[in-house]
This record gives sequence, C-alpha cells and structure tokens, in this order.
Amino acid sequence: MSLDGKTIFMSGGSRGIGLAIAKKCAADGANVVIAAKTDKPHPKLDGTIHTAAAEIEAAGGKALGVVCDIRDEANVKQAVDAAVQRFGGIDICINNASAISLTPTSATPMKRYDLMNQVNARGTFLVSQTCLPHLMKADNPHIMNIAPPLDMNPKWFKMHTAYTMAKYGMSMCTLGMAEEFRGKVAVNSLWPMTSIDTAAVRNVLGGNSMAKMSRTPEIMADAAYIVLNQDAKTYTGQFIIDEFILGETGTTDFAQYQQPDYDGPLMADFFIPQDWLDKSVSKIIQNPGYEG
Repeated sequence: MSLDGKTIFMSGGSRGIGLAIAKKCAADGANVVIAAKTDKPHPKLDGTIHTAAAEIEAAGGKALGVVCDIRDEANVKQAVDAAVQRFGGIDICINNASAISLTPTSATPMKRYDLMNQVNARGTFLVSQTCLPHLMKADNPHIMNIAPPLDMNPKWFKMHTAYTMAKYGMSMCTLGMAEEFRGKVAVNSLWPMTSIDTAAVRNVLGGNSMAKMSRTPEIMADAAYIVLNQDAKTYTGQFIIDEFILGETGTTDFAQYQQPDYDGPLMADFFIPQDWLDKSVSKIIQNPGYEG
C-alpha cells in the first residue's frame, strides 16, 4: 500500500483527526491540501493551515494550506482550483470539517442550526461535487467522509436533533454518492468506535476528564490509511469503524491509542449501534445521558 504522489484535498485539517490523517498520508509522500478557515492562531484552538502544512511537510509530504469557508461555493471552487494548479489533479477528497452543538431543540438558535447544516451536510456535498471532475480522472479515486453509520435509533436524536440531522447529512452523502459513482469513485464513511481526543472533546464535550477516556487521533489516521489504499472500484458504500477495520487487517494492540498512564474504561462515541459496541475489543462504557 502506498499513497506516494497522490493528492488529497481535505476540508478542515488544521488539527485533530484531519491533521493526523494528513500526516499519516504524508509519510508515504502524499500531497495534502488543507482547506480550512484558521489562518491565524486561535486563543482556544491549536493549529492553523500554516502550522498544519509545516507538520505535513515535516512528515514527508508536500502541503498547500488554503483559506476556505466550505459554506461558500466560490471559496470551495477557488480552493480546488488552487489544489489542481499546484499538484496537477486530485486523487482523494476527505470531508473532515464539521460543526457541533449538542443542544436540544428549544436551545438551538437557528444561526447554530444553519451553521451545522451548512458545514456538515451542505459542505460535504459541495466539496465532493467540486472535486468530482478531478477525481474522475484519477487512478484510484476516493471520497472519505468523517461521518457515522446511519443508525436510526431515536436516542441519537432526542438530545440534539439538529446536530444529528446535520451529521447524518454527511452519512447520506456517502450512501447516495457511493451508488451514483459505483465503479468510478469510491465513497465511504469512517467513524471512531470511541471518542477521540480533539479540541471538540476538550472544549465542548467534557474537558480533560473526557479526553483521558478518549483515544488519540492516530487510530483514525491508521484506519483512514487502510481505507484510502483499497480498490476504489469495489470498496465503496461502507460505513467503517476504525477499530473494526484495524482489527480485520491485523492490529491487536489497541492500547497504543490510549492516553499515557491510563487503562480505564473508554467513552463510546455517538452513533455506534449497541450490537457494534458489543463486538468491540475496548473497555467501553455507554455514552452518558442515553438509554439502551
């Protein structure tokens, strides 16, 4: 398996899961375009498109950081054009950018509802659509969405209907586009079995206590690498869980993805069906606040 010379267009990616995936691919010699909004340092968030590009190049790849708001059609077209101009084409599209607000219906301002749906569902559709003419010319083209399996259990909706609708919008892009482009472009979703130690987990979901019960982003990077090296003509329409695909391809040491000096229970991520949790090799507890 190798991604040497492949060009990856990624939404988001200044930090967290996206950056970990970018660096994993860069170690093969991939070109990575980081299309994200963070141009200048943020007081609460690590990383910018410039620091991400530097880390990608230090890992062994070539990088291009482009300021891009994926809610803006002209912005996305300019970013894709810049990627093609710099690297000659696009082989892989990774829809990593996402917005989250775990608020109930009565406490979700429409501005926040619009943000989540514009970034998650609409942004994934728009970035994929804009990359597609270039993916169609690639040798083994992939679209990979960082999006969950479509589990219609009401428990995933009752606490944060707006967020679930927006996130499942990304998953429905996987479902529909995989069939639309079957045999031409692979379209898959990748999602973690456990929560992942990211800025969202630390700042939105539970701080350091939640972070220690989360795996590191490298588990998603290792899983993504496997997905992106599959045959695009046949490996498509999959809702892939990081732990499962790693286990299927020979990984037995999942402790390497846990926080140092912590071997307690891990927090299950949202949207994982219970029967999938039952098959996990992890010491996982159920998400707080949910039934079943």
